[in-house]
Amino acid sequence: MVNYRRADIPGGTYFFTVVTYKRRKIFTIPEARTLLREAVYKVRGQYPFTIDAWVLLPDHLHCIWTLPPGDNDFSGRWGRIKAGFSKRAKPLLHDKSLLAKSRISKRESTIWQRRFWEHAICDEADLRTHMDYIHYNPVKHGLVQQVCDWPYSTFHRLVVEGIYSHDWGMETKFPASTFGE
Repeated sequence: MVNYRRADIPGGTYFFTVVTYKRRKIFTIPEARTLLREAVYKVRGQYPFTIDAWVLLPDHLHCIWTLPPGDNDFSGRWGRIKAGFSKRAKPLLHDKSLLAKSRISKRESTIWQRRFWEHAICDEADLRTHMDYIHYNPVKHGLVQQVCDWPYSTFHRLVVEGIYSHDWGMETKFPASTFGE
């Protein structure tokens, strides 16, 4: 068995990919998006972190967080976000017909994949690459023609902050990647 070890950089900046169970398109449902936003805000209130970038797609999300100095517990934060969301969204999203024996024995729902993918950002170039990947993802998946047309992204906030231009990505073509999808 592989002995997987998560990144461990207190106060670090991390890129994440979190996927729904069986790639169900649960985030096409407005209530699901609202419940996720509320779960994130609740956890951020108790266990602060900065959201540097975020994109929410129908069946997964990508984001970049920076943790407070001395803190490396992104896994605990994700556990709380996923559990809080699942508890509130269960009546809306849980599908008993998808339950496998292993999920039943672990008292899991049919909302999230068990794990998530993370990458510790190592420098400014790495940060920029991952930020661009996040914001271009809706175009990559054929959901929109232009980055600015996807509403569930920090791209719009970053345009206001002067990080991106409104027309960024119109000429960009990102190759298939190793970003955890």
